[in-house]
Amino acid sequence: MTETLKVLVLHGPNLNLLGTRQPEIYGGETLADVNQALVRRAEAAGAVLGHFQSNHEGELIDAIQAARLDGTAAIIINPAAYTHTSVAILDALNAFDGTVIEVHISNVHKREVFRHHSYVSLRADGVIAGLGSQGYHAALDAVIAAGTMP
Repeated sequence: MTETLKVLVLHGPNLNLLGTRQPEIYGGETLADVNQALVRRAEAAGAVLGHFQSNHEGELIDAIQAARLDGTAAIIINPAAYTHTSVAILDALNAFDGTVIEVHISNVHKREVFRHHSYVSLRADGVIAGLGSQGYHAALDAVIAAGTMP
């Protein structure tokens, strides 16, 4: 019996404002649009995709810790502003044995200098930045192609 690939997509602070917050940087799609497209893409590939957004660091850490125990094979994470500040999210990801792909909608390297450093990148198996919401799709495609399993 083949196990189903289980993927968790985590969205950090302010991503609930997609489509209305700085559309010149983040585009016009809403977070619901992004999540629905990812769920459809995962289902078409025979995978299961969960998604969660929080403006609270501890809730994101709780989701990462739960993923350690529920058969999640990969986490796709856009930590947003926590990218540059959260050692706690890094520590939680370091305790996760599966694949981690870091995604950023904007090209953080074309933005303010403080955005050039990522704690999450110290754990990430791959980093995608600057492709808009298509970065999430690229990350999901990479995870599916690799057949990452728990």
